[in-house]
Amino acid sequence: MGKRIVVQRRGKGGLTYRSPSHRHYGQIKYPKDTNWEGRVEKLLRDPGHYAPVAVVKMSDESNRHFIAHNGMFAGQKIRGGADVPSNIGNTLPLGLIPDGSVVYNVEIKPGSGGNIARTPGSFCTVVAHGENVTLKLPSGKMRDIKPSCLATIGVTGGGGRNSKPFLKAGKKIHAYQSRAKRPYTVRGVAMNAANHPHGGGNHQHVGRPSTVGRNTPPGRKVGRLSPRKKVKTNA
Repeated sequence: MGKRIVVQRRGKGGLTYRSPSHRHYGQIKYPKDTNWEGRVEKLLRDPGHYAPVAVVKMSDESNRHFIAHNGMFAGQKIRGGADVPSNIGNTLPLGLIPDGSVVYNVEIKPGSGGNIARTPGSFCTVVAHGENVTLKLPSGKMRDIKPSCLATIGVTGGGGRNSKPFLKAGKKIHAYQSRAKRPYTVRGVAMNAANHPHGGGNHQHVGRPSTVGRNTPPGRKVGRLSPRKKVKTNA
């Protein structure tokens, strides 16, 4: 019998595929309060987020985590609500943010806590106000969002994260392993026959139909998975 293929080992789980959730700060959302104010205590690196995370001490002496904007510093005051000025770092409803402003961590639905433009260096641009607020997303697409949805003015911190090259393959492997991702993928046709259904042979070729059914058992379910949904006839 052949060896378990990569998909079977990944499905079984284990330390290789286990995300380091014990080092994560959890979901980062906006406070449920209508108006809030806090001071940035420090900036952290969260393995669960590429963007830097700010630890903010709220007015009630509790600590909360926020996605940091570009240029945020320890000791900075940030506020949120409908009656706060539109300064960088403050959180307001989209209906109160002027046209042309750049925002990040935008809610899709009121109370969702922030969904769009959370990756390093990303932002949305407020284009127009009407019944809904029109935003230009980082992809360039236009989207209408309810004016009661919250957004933070500024650009997500950590921009240029990919500008520094890794230079060495070993560093890339450690970067993937720190996030419980496989650092490389070997093609099935490059394996031995005992390691993969597409392996073996005097040259790299599948050697058999790569289409498999939806109910194919694990270990053989590789290739094009149930690609045909409907058979067209000329009748």
